[in-house]
Amino acid sequence: MWFGFSGKIWLYNQRVDFRRQIDGLTLLVAEQLQKNPISGQLFVFRNRLGDKIKLLWWDDNGFWLMYKRIEKGRFIFPSLREDIWLLSKEELGWLLSGIDFTKQTILPKTKAKYFY
Repeated sequence: MWFGFSGKIWLYNQRVDFRRQIDGLTLLVAEQLQKNPISGQLFVFRNRLGDKIKLLWWDDNGFWLMYKRIEKGRFIFPSLREDIWLLSKEELGWLLSGIDFTKQTILPKTKAKYFY
């Protein structure tokens, strides 16, 4: 992922009022998710209609707030039964591309034995 990110990625699967900016989202992370907003982990939020995503990330000396609006259609989120999901980088990429990440399979990591 960008900027050398290698931490955990959390999707908050409840609908969020997108008038919230950095301060409001950091409070949500601390109070609702019981996580440290300056931990270096990435937090992903969805709006009510499912056509917008915000990503919040702390990178040592400040917050990044990234925003994506899909122009046609909606992002595909898992059912609302779970409040928070731990995502892989691949799953985040699928989500941001509009693909249902819950139906995708990540290939297992392998170690090469032969080099040509």
